Amino acid sequence: MCTNIIGYQTEEEIVVYQAYKPEIAKFAVENQKLGGASFGFQRMSWIKPNFLWMMYRCGWAEKENQEHVLAIWIKKQDFELILEQAVLSSFQKEIYHTEEDWKLQLSQSEVRLQWDPDHDPKGNKLERKAIQIGMKGEMLHLFANKYIQHIEDITTFVRKQKLYVDRRELEKLLIPKESIFTSLSAQRKTHTLATPSETPDPGSA
Repeated sequence: MCTNIIGYQTEEEIVVYQAYKPEIAKFAVENQKLGGASFGFQRMSWIKPNFLWMMYRCGWAEKENQEHVLAIWIKKQDFELILEQAVLSSFQKEIYHTEEDWKLQLSQSEVRLQWDPDHDPKGNKLERKAIQIGMKGEMLHLFANKYIQHIEDITTFVRKQKLYVDRRELEKLLIPKESIFTSLSAQRKTHTLATPSETPDPGSA
């Protein structure tokens, strides 16, 4: 079972995706940060570095309240800081001493990490897993206001690619060139990061 973190990367940055309703996306693009009257800082917000997993989750920008897909650039060092604080969203006996220890860590962390089945363009499950990371509290504020380097609304691109999927013209389909994310800190936490979770998607994009 393959469980590497993959995403579109430059030398210093990695792209993560979120899908929102129009007013949240409009604020994000205009202000180059997350916020506004419709954004809920009291909720956990989930980011996904894998493009096709985001497409499956938002239905290629057709699901309610997920009509706009944002590509968000953040520095790799900040992405690592988020990962360093992550606790798996479900108990794994190979990682945590006891279920009580896991629950304690989960209650004290502002970052949750979850592995789910990745999907191909048609929505079929793949053997490999895709990661998503949830943030709340101060970490969410840091992400929304400090860590973000650039936000782009890629909804037009997404909808064009969906047409190729619907027409079964996959040879015309364009998706970001993704590669495995590696770092010293990720290597130190390889076992934690590479343990899949079958927990259902929490719902918030």
